[in-house]
Amino acid sequence: MRQNPAETLRRVLPKVREVLPVAGVEMQLTAAVSLLTILQEESISIHTYSHSFLHIILQNLQHRDAGVSNAWLETLLAAIEALPKETIRHEILNPLVSKAQLSQTLQSRLVSCKILGKLANKFEAHIIKREILPLVKSLCQDVEYEVRSCMCRQLELIAQGIGTELTKNVVLPELVELARDEGSSVRLAAFETLVNLLEMFDADDRSQTILPLVKSFCEKSFKADESILVSLSFHLGKLCNGLYGIFTPEQHLRFLEFYKKLCTLGLEQENGHNDNQVQLQTLEQEKKYISVRKNCAYNLPAMMVFVDPKNFNLDLYSTFFCLCHDPEVPVRHTMAIGFYEVAKLLNTDVYVIHKELVALLQDESLEVLDALIGYLPEILELLSTGGESGGAESKLLNFPELIPALTRAEQRAATSLKWRTHEKLLQKYACLPHVISSDQIYYRFLHRMLSIIMTNNVLPVQKAAARTLCVYLRYNRKQEQRHEVIQKLIGQLGQGKSYWNRLRFLDTCEFIIELFSKSFFCEYFFLPVLELTHDPVANVRMKLCYLLPKVKLTLKVPTDKHLLQQLELCVRKLLCEEKDKDVLSIVKKMVLELDRMETSLDAFQKRFYENDLLDQQKEREEHLLLEMEQLEKEKQQNEGRSTSMSDKIYEKKRRDSKASTTLAKNIPISVSGNASGASTSKEVKKSKLVRSQSFSSQALHSKYGNIDKCPSKSSSTGYTSVSTVGKTSVFTFADDSFRPHSSNPSGTASASTLPSSSRNASNSVDQKNNGSKESHSRKVSLKNRKSNS
Repeated sequence: MRQNPAETLRRVLPKVREVLPVAGVEMQLTAAVSLLTILQEESISIHTYSHSFLHIILQNLQHRDAGVSNAWLETLLAAIEALPKETIRHEILNPLVSKAQLSQTLQSRLVSCKILGKLANKFEAHIIKREILPLVKSLCQDVEYEVRSCMCRQLELIAQGIGTELTKNVVLPELVELARDEGSSVRLAAFETLVNLLEMFDADDRSQTILPLVKSFCEKSFKADESILVSLSFHLGKLCNGLYGIFTPEQHLRFLEFYKKLCTLGLEQENGHNDNQVQLQTLEQEKKYISVRKNCAYNLPAMMVFVDPKNFNLDLYSTFFCLCHDPEVPVRHTMAIGFYEVAKLLNTDVYVIHKELVALLQDESLEVLDALIGYLPEILELLSTGGESGGAESKLLNFPELIPALTRAEQRAATSLKWRTHEKLLQKYACLPHVISSDQIYYRFLHRMLSIIMTNNVLPVQKAAARTLCVYLRYNRKQEQRHEVIQKLIGQLGQGKSYWNRLRFLDTCEFIIELFSKSFFCEYFFLPVLELTHDPVANVRMKLCYLLPKVKLTLKVPTDKHLLQQLELCVRKLLCEEKDKDVLSIVKKMVLELDRMETSLDAFQKRFYENDLLDQQKEREEHLLLEMEQLEKEKQQNEGRSTSMSDKIYEKKRRDSKASTTLAKNIPISVSGNASGASTSKEVKKSKLVRSQSFSSQALHSKYGNIDKCPSKSSSTGYTSVSTVGKTSVFTFADDSFRPHSSNPSGTASASTLPSSSRNASNSVDQKNNGSKESHSRKVSLKNRKSNS
């Protein structure tokens, strides 16, 4: 049919028609799938399709094998969507009247039910009322419970086709009658259809008709009709919220208690709370109860909306606790999947569930951990900010047991055979710089990532650890720690004895190019990468060749002209000296690509504007991290100096208490001047540190997936415009605390317009002068003592 439809229809189709009536099950199934594929691919027009294949489909619907009949029915239902109304009416609807009669076979009546459900959306309401609804009523009253159940499940589609008014007058009475049917499967179908159609009924129908039925279902579910229990537990959240407006306070409490009872179903006997239980649960009952509790875990967010999240601690926390500690893995797995929804609903009260988060992180089943880490970054962010957007201060410090739980979770994933869970966990741990301090990451997580890169045997896990390590390095706030990690990356990976480690070094460099500024890569990693052109292993040189285009993109001329020359020299050496034919082939390809590439300039270019702006933002944030570290050091030094200075003053006063009154008066005057200068310097630097910390908390607040995106608000970054003059970037800052150190010694005389570096310099000079004055006063006091003696 794809290659030559006309000849296929003329020559092949007659043979198919001849063979199918006597064909076996496999050939029938293959034919049904083939005709469905032809329909979906639109190989021929729908008119030709109906003329050629519709008769074949209808003829085989009544096949004695149920599997074959269902396959042909699936093809027919798909065809109904595309066929014109007139064809459907003459070829399908009219014959359906006779096939839906009680005299037809059970299989024929079941097929008729499903076709009627599909036809409801193809015709106008008056045609459905006149020609389809009589058949629907007849099948709802069929003597076989399978037919009644099948027709009941199609009533939802029919109700959508006939509208609200006819649904209320025709469909609802049938549903009420089917809800009281003697067959449990019929009652179950009626209950589920009622829940799905809840929005189509008004408040009167809900309160007078549906609510009594639901109450009856709930009462019978524990006594005589356990078959509906699993379905009831699955739809309970939707049911409670759908009927919320008509509940009295007593009914509201009654349904809440019913939900709580379902959450512990099957556990009372295990815990010894039900002494009247004589028989042991059968295996089938136990499975049913596990399904009920699993459905309750699924419905917990909906029940939180039902009781109002503000009342969670009072009404649902004990239930939440029980479900998180349920003895069955499927229940805890469902709780882990929905944990983020619960945390979102709690908002500022999210702290109440942190113990359950720790419990799920330490769960003995890795399936539970795998389900939990899907939304782990969002959960940790909610906990760290207390549910408040834009919180500047992390609140995870209030939960000291959480960080050990995170480390143990990673170790358990590492020792298991489920490497995909381990990879996923490492990827999600890249969110930690946004929620815990840089020191905690350095001492608890960063070295672990380096160890995984060097010792783990699974490549995706190693790459995930490498990327997360680069994220940690990106937001580390201590230069000494950064340099230590960089040296380890170069020494243990880039210059490691194992070629596998050197390959991982190149992977890490690729992530560094992605996450860091161009200048950072050029400063620390450019030359170590080029050294690998002399690597004795061909695979390392081959991987390096593939990385060279990205390496070249990090260069800016004329600033990095010497590095560009080094790169060109290394490429020439590879071309001349490479002996491995595979590597040489890749080198030649990369040379052509490198020649086509243009090196970016120091100044902005229109073609690279977005990339240059993003790189400049990264570079600015890296400089700000350095400046923040320097400010913190200066703050600590100033605090130490002020303390030591006050001690010295006290000692002087004590020693010079017998000195002359003139000297005794002069010393306090000079000291008070020093103290005021020190306090002024301290206040200025304290304000700068506060502003820098404010920038840090906002700049590092981006998600893991958007880790490199620039903040758009000038208030968060502290700058108002960026311009480039020649080779030097000039930033115009809205706040003096973020001005770069001025290289021009001549500045304006106004103190309010001095850059922060000038202020720092003047403060340091004042401290030196104060120190010299102090030593001078000591010399004077010693001379006076000698003269007195």
